[in-house]
Amino acid sequence: MVTRSDTMEIPINSNGDTGTLPEDDRLEQDLHQVMVSGPNLNETSIVSGGYGGTAEGIIPTSSIKAVFESFPAGLLTANHIQPYTGSSMQNSSSSGSTTAEEASRGVAVEKLDLMKKWGLNTYKCTKQMISERFGRGSKTVDLELEAQIEVLRDTKRKYENVLRLARALTNHLYSMVQTQHALGDTFTDLSQKSPELRDEFGYNAETQKLLCKNGETLLGAINFFVSSINTLVNKTMEDTLMSIKMYEAARLEFDAYRADLEELSVGPRDAVTMARIDTAQEQYQIHKDKYERLRSDVTIKLNFLDENKVKVMHKQLLLFHNATSNYFAGNQQQLEQTLKQFHIKMRPPGADKTLLAGGTVRDRADRT
Repeated sequence: MVTRSDTMEIPINSNGDTGTLPEDDRLEQDLHQVMVSGPNLNETSIVSGGYGGTAEGIIPTSSIKAVFESFPAGLLTANHIQPYTGSSMQNSSSSGSTTAEEASRGVAVEKLDLMKKWGLNTYKCTKQMISERFGRGSKTVDLELEAQIEVLRDTKRKYENVLRLARALTNHLYSMVQTQHALGDTFTDLSQKSPELRDEFGYNAETQKLLCKNGETLLGAINFFVSSINTLVNKTMEDTLMSIKMYEAARLEFDAYRADLEELSVGPRDAVTMARIDTAQEQYQIHKDKYERLRSDVTIKLNFLDENKVKVMHKQLLLFHNATSNYFAGNQQQLEQTLKQFHIKMRPPGADKTLLAGGTVRDRADRT
């Protein structure tokens, strides 16, 4: 009689058939004898949990036979036979774990594909950039657009210098106004305590107070000038430069995929190469459309920027000139009229003036 350890040594191939046995036919005869002399499947039960298990989990063999007979002929293999756990809850848990594992595996595969595409794109762009730098690769150049971009960058550098100097002037003017205010208060105090010099101290006190008032008015005009230039340089121009950076990146990708397509086109035309050429042609068209779209956007933004810059600078330069000239001419009436002309509203007297983190003075002029 064949023991359990003997049956465990019988190899089973993927189709459920017995493999080639190295022994003689004695083992086959013993197996045949066991199958003939063994109990009938219709009259027995299978107990889960191994030898000595309890009655819980007993499955009638008639139901197993019905399950086996439900499979089409020739399709029942060893892969279809699963051990019985004795509980439907365990089957549900196993199914849920399998679903979670499949979902996690799908996410991992998707991330891997994205990383692969990113790495391939980075490699192509780096290769193209190095080729351009060493003069080996061709580069798509729009001469007119490149000239406009260079003018914008040069203009931004010069406007940044104007902004820096205007902020320095604001700080110096603020310090001077504060000094004049303190000096006027000192003269007023001395005029009250020095009867013999009351008139002289009084005249100087009034002069310093008048200069302080005019200085605050000029300070409001220059702060308005600084605020407008700062918006133009660090918001409007910077937004256009960000679009230019995106355009330049798209141009590099376009040239990289164009060079890749040209390299494949001069090679052999076998089946594998033709499939790669079709893929390269598709990627080339995608990046070409992206490049042309961003080039059009940059052109439009540059034109709008030029128009906006002229309008803003025309108004701000006129304000700066009128306010400065009227201040040093001592024309208080015209200085105040300048602020009204450009809709600049002064804050109430005595409002605190504090320095900003960037070394500039907090604006004391607001638009109405």
